Amino acid sequence: MTIRAQHGIFKPRQIFDLHTSAHTSISPLPTNPIDALKDHNWKMAMKDEYDALIENKTWDLVPRPSNANVIRSLWIFRHKKKSDGSFERYKARLVGNGANQQTGVDCGATFSPVVKPATIRTVLSIAISKSWCLHQLDVKNAFLHGNLDETVYMHQPPGFRHPEHPDYVCLLKKSLYGLKQAPRAWYQRFTDYVAKMGFCHSISDHSLFIYHHGNDLAYILLYVDDIILTASSNALRDSIMSKLGSEFAMKDLGPLSYFLGISVTRHSRGLFLSQKKYAEEIVERAGMSSCKPSSTPVDTKAKLSGSSGNPYHNPTEYRSLAGALQYLTFTRPDISYAVQQVCLFMHDPKTQHMSALKQIIRYIQGTINLGLHLYPSSVNKLISYTDADWGGCPDTRRSTSGYCVYLGDNLISWSAKRQHTLSRSSAEAEYRGVANVVSESCWIRNLLLELHCPVTKATFVYCDNVSAVYLSDNPVQHQRTKHIEMDIHFVREKVARGEVRVLHVPSRYQIADIFTKGLPLQLFYDFRDSLNIRLPPVSTTGVY
Repeated sequence: MTIRAQHGIFKPRQIFDLHTSAHTSISPLPTNPIDALKDHNWKMAMKDEYDALIENKTWDLVPRPSNANVIRSLWIFRHKKKSDGSFERYKARLVGNGANQQTGVDCGATFSPVVKPATIRTVLSIAISKSWCLHQLDVKNAFLHGNLDETVYMHQPPGFRHPEHPDYVCLLKKSLYGLKQAPRAWYQRFTDYVAKMGFCHSISDHSLFIYHHGNDLAYILLYVDDIILTASSNALRDSIMSKLGSEFAMKDLGPLSYFLGISVTRHSRGLFLSQKKYAEEIVERAGMSSCKPSSTPVDTKAKLSGSSGNPYHNPTEYRSLAGALQYLTFTRPDISYAVQQVCLFMHDPKTQHMSALKQIIRYIQGTINLGLHLYPSSVNKLISYTDADWGGCPDTRRSTSGYCVYLGDNLISWSAKRQHTLSRSSAEAEYRGVANVVSESCWIRNLLLELHCPVTKATFVYCDNVSAVYLSDNPVQHQRTKHIEMDIHFVREKVARGEVRVLHVPSRYQIADIFTKGLPLQLFYDFRDSLNIRLPPVSTTGVY
């Protein structure tokens, strides 16, 4: 055998280091505090959280009282990511095990409101139409700012026991993540402070706060610890941010770009809302990253039934994917009807239901870049479309109602929902749909009034059923409509006051059809475009 050395060829042996440095590798999520304390990255994250709790004077160490309910403390670990999915930092959070709390002993009222999706889209539409800047704020350890009215005892954090008093317990003075009353305590603390600044919370949405003084106008949207702030001037915005920063540990995230998992992109013609990253996660979770795309999210064939087909072998997977798709409808109203249909069978999913769910995911895979556009538009005009699919449910024969509401040219509210009662005629089903959208339109009118953008003109409600249009304005009670008298009185009252006008629209232009039934391909594309569901803009500025 001839070797290289016999020919005078000598090459040094290169030893490659296949291990990445600690600065570039990401430490995996630990399964317990002991493993976390052995890793430098997680240990520093835990120390930062513990130091913040001590600085905030969250608790006092006291001897353990006899016959007291002492809840456990837990560490929760997660990787914080940026809007593009890249790694940002390590996050360790100390939480209390609220499952061990006893109502009436160490917790009372627990409900806390969060801002409604329609409110967010309405405020964004107003801000973009008036060329106001949109700013995003984050409250560091928001729940730690809430004051507790109840007496709550908690075990010391694992890994951080006091060396001199290891048997003492924490008497909580401030709220803590995991406690049942934590969201309500934080909301109350925030509400009390912004009220001192001159804000008042909206009656239509209690997580919307409005400041109005002379020509100065500002809105705050609160969703737990995420805040959107918009104001009529930069000086007013900076003043509000300064006052909030003096009371709470605030993090200025700059112009609005990523809120509740929604990417917000500013372009020359308006805003583009997208959940592309979230949609990709759903497709990956379903194991369908390489699937063949579908043209529409639902077929035009008969609706799903709960009595036919074999039970699906993994109901938990079905419920998880169906629940994830519900949040995707925040910026994708084109899948609202399909998602509503598969969610009807979460209690007992069948194989055909899973096939329908997979078709939605295949459609998302082929339209992953689509999102909701908001454009500068008139904010004193409301237009609604409503439709109903009479007796469409093969099991209950109940109808499916759908509607969409536009503020100017911007879609701000929509719904696809099965009616609660059985309708005896198509006119009744359509009229109940009219009542639903009139109720939503009235709520939006009240919201706009509180936002100091009143709608002076009547809301146009378009319906493709002539009988329903006739019933909305006819003062004569017909025998066949006695059982829907309350809805008739409600709609007729709004029509008589001039707040609503119910008009007929041909079925070819009834946009709400996309929320009640499966449509042919071209009609589906036309209605989807009417909902402002389109591709992202070619060029964006990304700044305000």
